[in-house]
Amino acid sequence: MSEDHLKLENQICFSVYATAREITKLYRPLLQKLDITYPQYLVLLVLWEEDQLTVKELGRRLFLDSGTLTPMLKRMENAKLLQRRRSQNDERSVIVSLTSSGKEAQKEADLIPQLLLDNFDIDADELTSMKNTLSKLLHSAYEKNTSSSEHL
Repeated sequence: MSEDHLKLENQICFSVYATAREITKLYRPLLQKLDITYPQYLVLLVLWEEDQLTVKELGRRLFLDSGTLTPMLKRMENAKLLQRRRSQNDERSVIVSLTSSGKEAQKEADLIPQLLLDNFDIDADELTSMKNTLSKLLHSAYEKNTSSSEHL
């Protein structure tokens, strides 16, 4: 039996991991102007789409658990980008909403997607196709991980 399936270059997980790291590096200088990290940028992207989400919903949209999300939200609150408050309907729920500074950051971030795309030597159709394929893979892996953890 050939051991080619064990070569690093044949692992989808490595390609996805290494690509994500390299793309995140390209974001760094673009996000420095906003004084935010890449994960914080993702939080802002979600809140710019739909302000006032629960921590649980924000975590679901970002595929992050509350243990990862909560410290980041605290740092963002300290930076005056968002605020957190207990829901009046359910005190167990925390609602996250943008501050005026968080809303203003959207104007500064407006050019980031295009500036990032300018770094790639790949056409828009290929990027769209790849994004769709990766989205399917993400949801498939998430469903598998979620269903297998429920059986533990």
